[in-house]
Amino acid sequence: QVQLVESGGGLVQAGGSLRLSCDARGLRFSRHIMGWFRQVPGKEREFVSTISWTGRDTHYLDSVKGRFTISRDNTKNTVYLQMISLKPEDTAVYYCAAGAMVAISQKEVDYNYWGQGTQVTVSS
Repeated sequence: QVQLVESGGGLVQAGGSLRLSCDARGLRFSRHIMGWFRQVPGKEREFVSTISWTGRDTHYLDSVKGRFTISRDNTKNTVYLQMISLKPEDTAVYYCAAGAMVAISQKEVDYNYWGQGTQVTVSS
């Protein structure tokens, strides 16, 4: 059974930092692209970042470029999202996702497995 377990969310002041982690179990981690998405109540879930199998290729939502960094450790089956200079508009539930794809993707349909989400709240 595949499980994606996020951690690292919390409450932080604007300008602060958080690092999200996602532990993947039950899948061949090194052969899955990984992604982070976020959702605010009442809004559609949106793409945040994605990373290729080896970590060489990444892509970000324009509004987080330069502030968020995605990375992965295939020896630990873990993907990370380092977030700095956080803004109140970054407040959301953040979801980790895994996709059995060769190329990185921003599309939810390309991801087969999803975590339960972790809340990130940025106060002004």
